[in-house]
Amino acid sequence: MPELSRRRRFLVLAICCLSLLIVSLDNTVLNVALPSMQHELGASISGMQWTIDAYTLVLASLLMLAGSTADRLGRRRIFLVGLVVFSVGSLLCSLAPGLGWLVAFRMVQAVGGSMLNPVAMSIITNTFTEPRERARAIGVWGGVVGISMAAGPVIGGLLVQSVGWRSVFWINVPIGALALFLTLRYVPESRAPRPRRVDVVGQLLVIALLGSLTYAIIEAPDAGWGSTKILAFVLLALVSLAALIGYERRRDEPLIDLRFFHSAPFSGATVIAVCAFAALGGFLFMNTLYLQNVRGLSALGAGLYMLPMAGMTGLCAPLSGRLVGSRGPRIPLLLAGTFMGASGVLFAAFEAQKTTALLFTGYVLFGIGFGLVNAPITNTAVSGMPRAQAGVASAVASTSRQIGQSLGVAVIGAVLAGGVRPGAGTFLAVGRPAWWIIAGCGAAILLLGALTTGRWARDTARRTAALFEEERRGGHAAAKA
Repeated sequence: MPELSRRRRFLVLAICCLSLLIVSLDNTVLNVALPSMQHELGASISGMQWTIDAYTLVLASLLMLAGSTADRLGRRRIFLVGLVVFSVGSLLCSLAPGLGWLVAFRMVQAVGGSMLNPVAMSIITNTFTEPRERARAIGVWGGVVGISMAAGPVIGGLLVQSVGWRSVFWINVPIGALALFLTLRYVPESRAPRPRRVDVVGQLLVIALLGSLTYAIIEAPDAGWGSTKILAFVLLALVSLAALIGYERRRDEPLIDLRFFHSAPFSGATVIAVCAFAALGGFLFMNTLYLQNVRGLSALGAGLYMLPMAGMTGLCAPLSGRLVGSRGPRIPLLLAGTFMGASGVLFAAFEAQKTTALLFTGYVLFGIGFGLVNAPITNTAVSGMPRAQAGVASAVASTSRQIGQSLGVAVIGAVLAGGVRPGAGTFLAVGRPAWWIIAGCGAAILLLGALTTGRWARDTARRTAALFEEERRGGHAAAKA
């Protein structure tokens, strides 16, 4: 990629952020629309879970393939394809005649979405080469998540209440068209000097692993954990995981380069991403159903209730990026784990839903924690990794986020589906284990943040970077010979 002026670099950042905006808006807007969709389509809780998890599962399964494909064929080219497919998928979702069609079209959306965020992050990584400037750019990137969370529930509530749930998919089309035009005009093409070959077997094993695990969790409340069907899918997930690890270790150019995980900060960022987004997925899913089905709020009312959480995310995300750039990832991660864990404890132990003041306090705490966690995840995932494989490295972090969100919705939904009946008291009682799960995610972030940001962890990152640098030099020497 040629050296760009400062103004052009930040224009590229703004264009990449547009892609994040439509993907993030799609998640937050859809959550507010769930009760209306459930009523019109006659869907169960597990049906609503699939409208979210069908998307996140396909997204998680294809992110690493999209990252490596972009490194090979051109990041700008794949980014453009992603914008077109995502926009078309959104339009199809708005026309879905039933739940099955909606789930299928959500999968089409996800195919496009898999080509957006990791590829955009790869473009940003290769555009902003100076570490401090890159950290700030990633902070802006994280701030867009907050903006989408703040705007999504309100926009979704207005659209659902005035037009209907189908309209929540319409907003992706004009934003996608604008991003497409600006990308064609301003974003330069870039490729990896030595991209990886496509790993078909690895890709199929990832799909089998994620699909079977999520299916087992979502369907277990209805079928029973001891049923033959659920046990078969759990076994398939375990076999797929073992086969994936064994196969990828033997490949010269694997879909998932397991050597990345020699770096403790990278491994920590991957697990923290799973925990943080599992908490977010469960938090949004549970609160949407509670506010509308139990408190009886409208879609707009539910969106307005969640503004304290979304607003604090939008405020803290760019601050976290600046903090990572100046002080490193340790402080944001420790604070994020503390605030997210405190929010979960407030709901689990003190039943914060019973009073509006405590409810909003819990929302504010969660928003602060989630706002702080995104920038250190992304920065740590790409720091020390070879720029030539930026698409794959950032895709691993993005995949972890989507896996986390899928598991959060699946697990929290399974907890609720196991015993929810009409009435606030029952909902609060059944939801208490779910809130303890969210509190546990916060505790895990706190612990991992402390363990993977110290001197020992930094040493492992340096050794991993040296390993890749040695391989790169060996490759150059072999090419010259």
